[in-house]
Amino acid sequence: MTWSTFPVDNLLCRCLGISITVWWTFLFVFIIIPAVFGVSFGMRRFYMRTLLKIFEWAMLRMEMGAKEKNQELYKPYSNGIIAKEPPSSLQQEMQELRGSAGCLRSEPEFEMADIFYFCRRGVESIVDDEVTKCFSAQELESWNLLTRSNYNFRHISLRVTVLWGFGVLVRYGVLLPLRVTLAVTGISLLLVLTTLVGFLPNRELRSFLSEKVHLMCYRICVRALTAIITYHNRENKPQNGGICVANHTTPIDVIILANDGCYSLVGQAHGGLMGMIQRAMVKSSPHIWFERSEVKDRHLVAKRLGDHVADKTKQPILIFPEGTCINNTSVMMFKKGSFEIACTVYPVAIKYDPRFGDAFWNSSKFGMVNYLLRMMSSWAIVCSVWYLPPMNREEGEDAVQFANRVKAAIAAQGGLVDLIWDGGLKRTKVKDAFKEEQQKLYSQVLVGDRSQCSDMNHLAVKVHINV
Repeated sequence: MTWSTFPVDNLLCRCLGISITVWWTFLFVFIIIPAVFGVSFGMRRFYMRTLLKIFEWAMLRMEMGAKEKNQELYKPYSNGIIAKEPPSSLQQEMQELRGSAGCLRSEPEFEMADIFYFCRRGVESIVDDEVTKCFSAQELESWNLLTRSNYNFRHISLRVTVLWGFGVLVRYGVLLPLRVTLAVTGISLLLVLTTLVGFLPNRELRSFLSEKVHLMCYRICVRALTAIITYHNRENKPQNGGICVANHTTPIDVIILANDGCYSLVGQAHGGLMGMIQRAMVKSSPHIWFERSEVKDRHLVAKRLGDHVADKTKQPILIFPEGTCINNTSVMMFKKGSFEIACTVYPVAIKYDPRFGDAFWNSSKFGMVNYLLRMMSSWAIVCSVWYLPPMNREEGEDAVQFANRVKAAIAAQGGLVDLIWDGGLKRTKVKDAFKEEQQKLYSQVLVGDRSQCSDMNHLAVKVHINV
């Protein structure tokens, strides 16, 4: 009986060996080798077009199933939950609430009608807060066959249910193992090759090989996400001695941009696997890592950034001035630190297509491992990158004004909403300065009413005297 099991064991070992050989041959021939030379066979774009046709068919089936069951498909509110009036100043709205009779009083007084303005604004902020929406997943117009964006659509039609189940098998049985293998390969090559390149004594050769190694490894990691990226206006790509600033949606923004060119990264020094990667990268390329105690030292940070951009042989610095991840519908306030340095700024706008997978990292809800698992089990990561013309600080323009001008350009190009709010509101309360600003505006309304009423009273006296 023992002897009879040997042929079966040998057969299983042979099948397993053949499967592993075919698997790695496929990876090397169709993914890793093209990534080394920066070549694409167009399979990812064909895959994207196929997915779009499947989504369209599934949507038609869901609409037909909903009609048969007399149900209505859920549609997100593209313009917000409530219909807001066109923006106007606080003074104008107060005048509308008070009416013309309010100016007949000789002394400014608080009126009960003023409460309605603040009540309406407060309810609008609670029901449809433009800040909170920036930190939640973007809603889709149609279902993309992912349960994480599910509105119970998979139960409407039997065919859609079967298609959804088949998609689960493909994503977790085929795509996920393939992507994990590629990610491990890319990170391992990055660790080993950057460490080896760092030992080269010749600086020019070290810089040349470091750039090639980084590009190769980032391209492998891009394929690990099945990322389909379209780059626009490459003539405006960031140059050495400058700072590249971009809107921030996800940690993989770095991979998306570095797939098309090398950058010097700025960030806090970490431990563990991330720390190993940082230490390996800095051996072959001039990245800037700060210790935890140094991050809050603005002068030290500015000095190290200034010294870096002063050397025209070093790669451009990549910075995300928002300081946190936004859900790719808006651009929030840019921190002024990177705009205080006297150098050219290269704005970059990144826009993701949420139909294939939500790239937004909600760090308060998902850890890094959980987030990467969600990314690798999505259909794909599809995005567009626009390189905007370089911008410099104008005469008489301070760092805040310059940052707002760059932010507005990025928002306009990416089709994003330009917000004035600080992304730090994701974890902190509103500063007292914002509350005091609203109080000052209301006090100015009272002062303005008093001056306006006094002018009308003087006019009435003159008319009475003339009469």
